[in-house]
Amino acid sequence: MYTRLTGRLKVNIPATVLAFIIALIFAFPIYWMICTSFKQPLDILTPRPKIVFSPTLENYSYLQEKSHFGKYILNSLVVSVSSTAIVCALGFLAAYSLARYNVGGGQLAFFILSTRMFPPIAVVIPYFLIFRSLGLIDTRLGLIICYTMFNLPFAIWLLMTFIKDIPVGLEDAARIDGYTPFQVLLKVVVPLLAPGLAVTAIFCLLFSWNEFLFAFLLTRSMATTVTVGVAGFWTQRGILWGPMCAAATVTVTPMLVFTLFLQRYIVRGLTFGAVKG
Repeated sequence: MYTRLTGRLKVNIPATVLAFIIALIFAFPIYWMICTSFKQPLDILTPRPKIVFSPTLENYSYLQEKSHFGKYILNSLVVSVSSTAIVCALGFLAAYSLARYNVGGGQLAFFILSTRMFPPIAVVIPYFLIFRSLGLIDTRLGLIICYTMFNLPFAIWLLMTFIKDIPVGLEDAARIDGYTPFQVLLKVVVPLLAPGLAVTAIFCLLFSWNEFLFAFLLTRSMATTVTVGVAGFWTQRGILWGPMCAAATVTVTPMLVFTLFLQRYIVRGLTFGAVKG
């Protein structure tokens, strides 16, 4: 069943309704988390869930006054942004050399990909022993190095596909015009690669922000991130549902705003190279 709107645009009504229902199902836990963050303890622990309630900001005040969640957010921002910037810079240079000059004859590219084939938990003990010997336990620098190592192979392979879609003739024309290799990268390749860099940055930032295992094992108190901070509301006396939902809401909001802000780059990046003229 189709409905014609304007011109050649057609809408599949059953598919649209199904997509809307699926979106509601996936969005409901987020909605319930936000609602719970504004509830009082008596409204949260009722046998029957309360849909209508008197909102309160006590849970958010708890985050500000009785927990160190502000420090956790700062740690996550510093670690995530720093590791993402390093990954994008190093990943771009490595991907360009692999895509344009076939460095390693394909063997190096496969070796880089192979580092993503094993589960991260397999290297927890080696990472912990190395970081302890270097004095990097419970430091932001340690987490930045850790997240850079894990995100770099993914960024290299993702950027390689984008770089291969850029016509080599544009770079050759720039060299004929007198551009140096560095100017070709800066003035020709980087502007064309902006959607791909944006997509890579989003995925790397989301991974760094949401990562829990290494942040839990490699930190104690000084470099604790938001994911470990949210888990800290699970105490021996019970689960602090209100503060936990408030912390989770604060944790989700920055990445949601960041993704929405760069949404147009995501769409351009996913369709990059699909149409060539």
